Amino acid sequence: MITKLLLFITLILGVPGFVKGQKAQSLSPGHQLTLEAAFSLTSTARATARSLGKQVSIAIVDQSGIPILISRGDGVGPHNTEAARRKAFTALSTKTGTLALGRNAKANPDSENLAYLPELLLLGGGVPLWYDNKVVGAIGIAGGGGPEYDDQIARSAASKITGIIIKEN
Repeated sequence: MITKLLLFITLILGVPGFVKGQKAQSLSPGHQLTLEAAFSLTSTARATARSLGKQVSIAIVDQSGIPILISRGDGVGPHNTEAARRKAFTALSTKTGTLALGRNAKANPDSENLAYLPELLLLGGGVPLWYDNKVVGAIGIAGGGGPEYDDQIARSAASKITGIIIKEN
């Protein structure tokens, strides 16, 4: 409910560039992921999911792990909203895509306990967003029908944002 209200207020007040259809400004002068970039990431992720016949929940977090935007697709289970946020937080916190992180943790006895940390979620769909060799935020996708789909959707969205890069794990 709060997310819908924030989205409504933002759209009513108008986000420069987003409302006018201009290219999104990815980072503020202090290298922080902008609300415009979060809207752009969400829109691109939703379009990619739609092309795969999927509805998803999407979370975008800043470099501190604070949510900038959380969006649930029509008909997506409510648990996926929290899963998307936790995937984004995990990707940001570990500076690693969650698909690779989960697979590596399972295969390595020294890191398998990462799965038991309260905020981390070792399921595919979380991707850190890099700029100038620093993590500036992350995107998390959940509900896309499996970890590979969630990861594909997140990477597709991130690759379309000017100045943001995705490092392969």
